[in-house]
Amino acid sequence: MVYLHCLPPSVEPRVSDHMTQIVDMIKQIIGNEYAYSVEGDVYFNVDKFPEYGRLSGRKLEDNRAGERVAVDSRKKNPADFALWKSAKEGEPFWESPWGPGRPGWHIECSAMSAAYLGYSFDIHGGGMDLVFPHHENEIAQSCAACRQSNISYWIHNGFVTIDSEKMSKSLGNFFTIRQVIELYHPLALRLFLLATHYRSPINYSDAQLESASERIFYIYQTLHDCEDVLRQHEVTALKDSIPPNIMEEINKFQNVFVESMSDDLHTTVVLAALSDPLKTINDLLHTRKGKKQALRVESLTALEKMIRNALEVLGLMPTSYTNILQELGEKALRRAKLTEDQVLRKIEERTEARSQKEYEKSDAIRKELAAVGIALMDSPDGTTTWRPAVPLVLQEQ
Repeated sequence: MVYLHCLPPSVEPRVSDHMTQIVDMIKQIIGNEYAYSVEGDVYFNVDKFPEYGRLSGRKLEDNRAGERVAVDSRKKNPADFALWKSAKEGEPFWESPWGPGRPGWHIECSAMSAAYLGYSFDIHGGGMDLVFPHHENEIAQSCAACRQSNISYWIHNGFVTIDSEKMSKSLGNFFTIRQVIELYHPLALRLFLLATHYRSPINYSDAQLESASERIFYIYQTLHDCEDVLRQHEVTALKDSIPPNIMEEINKFQNVFVESMSDDLHTTVVLAALSDPLKTINDLLHTRKGKKQALRVESLTALEKMIRNALEVLGLMPTSYTNILQELGEKALRRAKLTEDQVLRKIEERTEARSQKEYEKSDAIRKELAAVGIALMDSPDGTTTWRPAVPLVLQEQ
């Protein structure tokens, strides 16, 4: 999570440390006549909660008994769910007013969230598979304990899929983050994840990760080149010192950024909107017309600051452009199964071939490297450098 620039939670509570709060909440629910105990078990009475199903849109008659768990004849309604389960041999247990046992799977979340956030708070998150029954049951038991309980927004993320199948241990089609970042930079993985709206499923593939790696290299290379120019000038970009066309582009991006992030965190729109200001920076840095533009440095300063602020919000801002460009290059070499010395020797061979007008050999070397994700960049002064790119085979997929 640290590698992916995920901020740490303020609190990471354990169920085993909150048995008192869990038992107290169950006692409240029973006291409010929303639950009943039988032979050491405690069940929530869904018939007493008419709003049951409001989150998922499911009705009680839609829940077929025995589909998920065995039917328990002791229940008043087959849909009643456990708040407390009596102790079973070989399982951990705690003492309670109903005898030794353990919490049901849903009550622990309501009790811990109430302990730290109160019964009403803004955002409750989880995977889309938790809408029913987990979050539905949380709503029921929290409201049964406290009628003022309310969650303003339920946030449910989509799944990572492989060939449109959910990534899971049971299917054996999953990768850990540690495995992925052996070959791809963590921020390339983060960009890949942000490029799909969090509610939608995201299809994992090497081609998509290669594309994300190439894209994030382009972003950081652009900002690195911009930083090199700005380092030579001390300029504070002021609105009245920025050309109208640049100011218009800045305002356009900032409006898109605020509207998209305010509209259910549409990071996909923001990432797409970065294209125009990045292109403008590159034009100002590298084209003849751009280099001659009035207030060029002021424009670069304002554009670079705007993009940097957006990347910080998205969790994509590195501590150093130089370091991350080097790291992205190292990951690309690892995927290509080459060392930098080997790439540099290939560049020398190609340069020699071009000087001898052996253009077929020169093209063959370029294609050989491009096939494994190493793109060669020829500059006007005759030098050649390399950068990571999507391998030719994956470009065709």
